Amino acid sequence: MDARKTLAIAGLLIALATALGAFGAHALKAHLPQDKLQVYETAVRYHFLHALGLLAIGVLLRSLDGELLRWAAALVLAGIVLFSGSLYLLTFGAPRLVGIVTPMGGLALIAGWILFAATVLRQ
Repeated sequence: MDARKTLAIAGLLIALATALGAFGAHALKAHLPQDKLQVYETAVRYHFLHALGLLAIGVLLRSLDGELLRWAAALVLAGIVLFSGSLYLLTFGAPRLVGIVTPMGGLALIAGWILFAATVLRQ
């Protein structure tokens, strides 16, 4: 992922997180049990925070392009999709088996941020 793609994807993910957060706060609050609403809110929170982080990676890619940083961006993106995506699916009734994907997303996020840190420390 180059800087341009990373920034565009981050922007879209931030817009999506904003829309999903508003949807949860206004439309789902009255229709979901509290435990499912908590799962949904966790998905939105992690989606939003890591999308903002992806934006930062994209900005850094403009001046410090490198393979590790590109991998960091890809892993953070995969982590958002797997972690938050699986939680969104669970909120809306996906089989509990989908929950197996959630920790894989968390590991992808952790690995992405470790690669980010390694890239910054190398400079």
